[in-house]
Amino acid sequence: MTLEVTDNDFEKEVLERSENQPVIVDLWAPWCGPCKSLGPILERVIEETNGEVQLVKVNIDDNPGIAQAFRVQSIPAVFAIHKKDVVSSFVGAQGEDAVRDFVQKVLPNQEPTELEKLVEKGDEESLRKALEIETDNVMAVTTLAHLLVARDDKGDKEEAVKLLEGIPETPETRRVLAIARLEEVSDIESELTVLIEKVKTDETARERFVDLLELLGPEDPRTTEWRQRLTSALF
Repeated sequence: MTLEVTDNDFEKEVLERSENQPVIVDLWAPWCGPCKSLGPILERVIEETNGEVQLVKVNIDDNPGIAQAFRVQSIPAVFAIHKKDVVSSFVGAQGEDAVRDFVQKVLPNQEPTELEKLVEKGDEESLRKALEIETDNVMAVTTLAHLLVARDDKGDKEEAVKLLEGIPETPETRRVLAIARLEEVSDIESELTVLIEKVKTDETARERFVDLLELLGPEDPRTTEWRQRLTSALF
C-alpha cells in the first residue's frame, strides 16, 4: 500500500519506519508530467516486493519542508531510505527495468553484492574500490567524505567537496559539505553576528552563514533562532 506523507508525519512514516524496512520516497507534484508516468511504475514494481519495501509519496507543493530537507531542484526525485539514511536515489523519469533494478538493490535479506561488502567495510581503500564500481554510490561517497574531512587537510577537504557534489543533496551531505568548506571556527555565534549584517548583499557571507548553521546542526536550539534571523535579514 502506498502512503501519502506530509511534513507533519515524515519522521514517523519514513524515518522511523525505515529502521525496520527500506522506504522509497517519491517526491512529485500534480503539474509534473514525468511524475505521472513514473508513479505507476514505482507502485507496480514495489508491489512485487510483497511488503518488503514501503512506497511513500510526497506532494512537494503541499509539503515544502520535505522538499527543502532534500534540497530538491527537479522532480520526480526518488530516494531510498534505510536505517534513517539515504542509501540510493535518482532524479527524472525512469523505465520499468531501471526502477526494478533500483528497488532490487535495496531489498533486505539479499546476498550482499561486492559493492555492498566494500561499503560495509567502511575503510578508505574499500570505499575507493566501491566507487570504482559505482561512482555515485551515496553511502560510499558520504562515508568517504566523512573520512576525508576528519583529517583537516585542505586537499582532502577539496576532494570531499568534489565527491559530494556528484550525488543528490541530503541533510547529511550538506553537513559534511559545510565541514569541508569551513576553516577552523573558534566562536560560531560571534561570526554569525558579524555575517548577519552582510548576508543580504554578500553571497559569500550568506554561504558561510548557512555552512555555520549546518555545523551547529538541527538539534542545536540556536540553529532555529539564527535561521529565523537569516530569513528576516533576506526578506
